[in-house]
Amino acid sequence: MKQWYESLFENYGLKYDHESFAQGTLGECDFIETEIDFNKQLRILDIGCGTGRHSIELTKRGYNLTGIDLSNSMLKRAKEKASEQDLKINFQKQDAIELSFANEFDLAIMLCEGAFPLMETDEMNFKILQNAAKALRSNGKLIFTTLNGLFPLFHSVKDFLASSSEEGNATYDNNSFDLMTFRDYNTTHVEDDMGNKKELKCNERYYVPSEITWLLKSLNFKRIDIYGAKLGAFSRNDKLSTEDFEMLVIAEK
Repeated sequence: MKQWYESLFENYGLKYDHESFAQGTLGECDFIETEIDFNKQLRILDIGCGTGRHSIELTKRGYNLTGIDLSNSMLKRAKEKASEQDLKINFQKQDAIELSFANEFDLAIMLCEGAFPLMETDEMNFKILQNAAKALRSNGKLIFTTLNGLFPLFHSVKDFLASSSEEGNATYDNNSFDLMTFRDYNTTHVEDDMGNKKELKCNERYYVPSEITWLLKSLNFKRIDIYGAKLGAFSRNDKLSTEDFEMLVIAEK
């Protein structure tokens, strides 16, 4: 049986690029560049690359990218966009839970809930972090964003999603946040690229900073920094607060 995120991303490559959460690419790539000291020799892995927006932008800036995703329609769109701009990017269909890389990359990025934390169990989410760690070389760095578990304790997830959505974007209702598992259950309504309307029962895992720190320490990351994630404006100056819907995690081996 297909999981909700597999159904969501079927025939969604064109619509996805217009979602409000996909509009911060340039600023996010600026941040990534500063984090790797503009070193064009490094190999970068984009996990859950979607339509390739970060991979394409970083390749345009002269970096060496490999992008992986589970969705055929997202990868198709990524390859189309890359070829329109004469960019050579190694896009591969791979499942983040079963990544085949080992000690190959200097940086791994997982932005905008690329894979983690969409999985249906905590063990599967952990496996994604494990595989990202395994793909990195000995002094590699992992940069990812994930849902901030402090946010739903103080705010309504449903109201936040409604306030940040534009016309034509996905909409969400029937939200319920489970305090025992830190999962938000909701019904997501989307219209795909073919005009088909879908109603999907979704659930996403929210993490608190101490959990993320512990998970990454158990994978032998030496330094873990966590900040608030501002769309298109990642910065080490943004102290994480209960107002941040997402957190930005930077982990170094």
